Amino acid sequence: MPKTIRKTPEQKLLLEQLKTVAEGLGQTLAPFCEVVVHDLLDPRHAIAAIHNNLSGREPGGPATELGLARIGDPDYPAVLANYANRFADGRQAKSTSIGVKDSTGRYVAALCINVDLTMFHGLQSVLEQFGRVAGGAAGPLESLDPVGADGIRRRIDQYAARLSSTPRALKADERRALIAELREAGCLDVRRAMEIIAQHLGVSRATVYGYAK
Repeated sequence: MPKTIRKTPEQKLLLEQLKTVAEGLGQTLAPFCEVVVHDLLDPRHAIAAIHNNLSGREPGGPATELGLARIGDPDYPAVLANYANRFADGRQAKSTSIGVKDSTGRYVAALCINVDLTMFHGLQSVLEQFGRVAGGAAGPLESLDPVGADGIRRRIDQYAARLSSTPRALKADERRALIAELREAGCLDVRRAMEIIAQHLGVSRATVYGYAK
């Protein structure tokens, strides 16, 4: 891990301005978009600010591999847009990373935007279901037999989409109603169902068990 570099007044100003930009983006793109400012001059404690925390990281966390690549190569691309990414709990994300240089050409900081795609996947499923027509005898629109982890996550995404929300932004009463729907669909009988649900909602398994009582 590269060592911390003492900042010049110019570098400090760039970092503070980028924090302001990140705050504005975070407020605009909530709740499904995480905005992170990385201090590339302090790689051991690179996360200088994080808004709409979807990844579970904290300020003061270390630089990512991409950040280290920028630190080591001033010719590294300044903008990497819309690349596939994934949160630690398996949720799919779309990310954009923007590097910021000082007047000497050194990378000082990076602004990273991580979009949680689960809400949009849920909305896509709802729209597909709404536009579907049946020929002849109408049957069930969806079958979760055999149901698995992907089926549980899909049902959670669809439930959140109906509320114009994301799984992690659901309120306690909405989570209880969700668990009731999952029980009725037989999803709670799936092996490791509580763990899958807890990860997708961003809560503990104990919390999910409490909702299921």
